[in-house]
Amino acid sequence: MPSRQALIIGAGPAGLTAAHELATRTDVAPVVLEQTDALGGISRTVNHHGNRIDIGGHRFFSKSDRVMAWWLDKLPVQALPPGTTPITYHHRTRELDVAGDGPDPATTDAVMLLRERQSRIYFLRRFFPYPIKLDPDTLGKLGPVRTVRIGLSYLRSVLFPIRPETHLEAFFINRFGRELYQTFFKAYTEKVWGRACKDISAEWGAQRIKGLSVTKAIAHFLGKLLGRSAAGKAVETSLIEQFLYPKHGPGQMWEETARRVQAAGGEVHTGWQVVRLTHAEGRITGVTARHGQTGETRGWSPEHVVSTMPVRELMQALDPPPPPEVKAVSDALEYRDFLTVGLLVDRLRVTEPGPDGPRPIRDNWIYIQEPDVQLGRLQIFNNWSPWMVADPATVWLGLEYFANEGDALWALDDAALKALGEQELVKIGLIAPGSVRDACVIRQPKAYPGYFGAYDRFGEVRAYLDGFANLWLVGRNGMHRYNNQDHSMLTAMTAVDQIAAGVRDPEAIWGINTEEEYHEEK
Repeated sequence: MPSRQALIIGAGPAGLTAAHELATRTDVAPVVLEQTDALGGISRTVNHHGNRIDIGGHRFFSKSDRVMAWWLDKLPVQALPPGTTPITYHHRTRELDVAGDGPDPATTDAVMLLRERQSRIYFLRRFFPYPIKLDPDTLGKLGPVRTVRIGLSYLRSVLFPIRPETHLEAFFINRFGRELYQTFFKAYTEKVWGRACKDISAEWGAQRIKGLSVTKAIAHFLGKLLGRSAAGKAVETSLIEQFLYPKHGPGQMWEETARRVQAAGGEVHTGWQVVRLTHAEGRITGVTARHGQTGETRGWSPEHVVSTMPVRELMQALDPPPPPEVKAVSDALEYRDFLTVGLLVDRLRVTEPGPDGPRPIRDNWIYIQEPDVQLGRLQIFNNWSPWMVADPATVWLGLEYFANEGDALWALDDAALKALGEQELVKIGLIAPGSVRDACVIRQPKAYPGYFGAYDRFGEVRAYLDGFANLWLVGRNGMHRYNNQDHSMLTAMTAVDQIAAGVRDPEAIWGINTEEEYHEEK
């Protein structure tokens, strides 16, 4: 056994990135323990009868050149089909020429596709662009009265912003005006989180949609009219109109990463749940895990521990326990859970104009803001990658519902959830009755760390955990922070940078995804 070892809790993007960086850049051997039987965490791909589901939808775009290069080292960009107009994908300090040098996805699996982004809002049984573009089409659908109210309320928010900006409602109103907030933000956000925007910290908005505003939406629209590239550094990531995507979904990236970790001498074990972390004198001294099927327990005494497990569970596993006042805060941390209902249908009832007449819509995902259904978002996996669906004559959908583990929606059995999904799509006019051929349900607990409840005291938990000299918190649940995939990777990369250099600076890790430079809106 190597004399130096790091125990990594979780095989999601952060955990596997940390393992890969340790295995390829240091003499510290990584051992990854994953509680489930799948690799990739929320970024895994689920295969149901040959149809693949991407849980939540994962664009492979980052403002970090380091992350982009890391991805493309694992899966190169495709060659475009013969006769296709060459494309140069402008990305910050570099250009990715995808005109013909890469592999052909028709014959090669290990490839990253270049995809066109289209995502819209479905509201009032009509499609609106997302992010909202104040163009003639949008204004016409909103009508003159609502348009005037939007303009006046935005002007008021500019002249008289809400101060202090402590909650999410104030954040939205200050950037978009009350009328636009109530039209397109309030109901959907409260559907996602299950609580009023006034009860959610403004920090969530600062992290998720910082920099995007009515002014920038108008500037982006005018820039397009003038021929300005929409994929430049100065454009908010929400406005990026191309992205990269693995041929078989995001899990393909993490399965390949795990393969490389093992090839470099690291270990990746699935089905193991960490149940105890012993500590003494400011260091984690031991890790105990239990196998979910066999009940076997094993112990490790690693030099470093990299944790992506939910902070609440991490604190509960510490032995001896944390101080009661700190543990009370971590025990009260809240999460939002996630349900995906996969529906295989004959076709959608909605179309869009094409060069030769109506054609299937090309949306990657659609925000469902209709108040008369519980459905929050709709993924069309055919449009992420044609290889996500087994039969191209069918349409493979992912219906996303937001829930709390144990609530009425979560408690529905799979048959009831499949029926609910079909009923709601029929109700809002997206599919015809009787068009569903197959269905499945995926439950994802702790998908979103909550920015409410005890979150305003999270600093106490962070300060306590930062006191362990060999414990590194990375990733979304590992930091109780709504990180995107690339931000989670950057936290892991930064932690390994510090391990390799023999230094410790938790602030540098916590600082990722707080600056606008790293921001990506969702």
